Amino acid sequence: MGLNLEINIAGIKLKNPILTASGCFGYGDEASDFFDVSRLGGIITKSISLLPRVGHPPPKVAETASGMLNAIGLSNIGLERFINDKMPFLRKCGTTVIVNIAGKQPDDYAKLAERISSLSGVHAIEVNISCPNVAEGGLEFGASEKGAAVVIEKVKKVSRVPIIAKLSPNVTDIVAIAKAVENAGADSISLINTLVGMAIDPKTKKFKISNKFGGLSGPAIKPVAVAMVYKVSRAVKIPVIGLGGISCGTDVVEFLLAGASAVQIGTACFAEPKVFTRSLDELTAYMVANGHNDIRELIGAVKDI
Repeated sequence: MGLNLEINIAGIKLKNPILTASGCFGYGDEASDFFDVSRLGGIITKSISLLPRVGHPPPKVAETASGMLNAIGLSNIGLERFINDKMPFLRKCGTTVIVNIAGKQPDDYAKLAERISSLSGVHAIEVNISCPNVAEGGLEFGASEKGAAVVIEKVKKVSRVPIIAKLSPNVTDIVAIAKAVENAGADSISLINTLVGMAIDPKTKKFKISNKFGGLSGPAIKPVAVAMVYKVSRAVKIPVIGLGGISCGTDVVEFLLAGASAVQIGTACFAEPKVFTRSLDELTAYMVANGHNDIRELIGAVKDI
């Protein structure tokens, strides 16, 4: 009997549970020179806004202990160029396509969702209400139950495809936010986005990134992410997608055991573009070695000590 790696998340069909994390994989076409992207469970694009965004001035990234600090500022090519220049590749990439959207106001999200969800080749929308390094929108919406719910409600009313709410860890009660977006109509939840961080160069006495504050990602945040995935997956009825510091198949298994139905890999791909396929191979080897025939056997299967 062959292994079953397929996952269905609220109508989103994935050939395996490994997705790319928004902001770390561009629009998908850049990575096609390195490996066969059709092996991915799905591609999640970088955030798309109604109009093009330049983002923050450089320096935008800085290396930290076991991680990376970034303040890109949601720079992107805007909706029209995305549709014209990037969707042709995504339609033929051979895997599930999830488009991440970001806006300054709730109505921005609704306009984006209505247009993007009508495009052929788009299977779901991930709503970024949790970017920690943009002054407007983003963190403001994701930091409160009411703000998060307002955005998701507006998107849900107009979207023709399932909605994934991407949540911030920079809140007092992540479970309360998760329940709010579930009640507002989200079909799934992805967490966690980056943690707010800062880095200063002692030699120059200057901030290492121009925005002063940035989003911390990488292995350093994985224990926080696993804990939040565990808490949220047990508090909501909708599927949870886990991310935060994943860099190998063992990390993938850890998130699945904690309660995630799928995962996203982000920062690790900057150092190793093929981390996705390597992690998939390692996940498969783990299942064989441990006698698992179906990936669903791992979801939420963590045992007490």
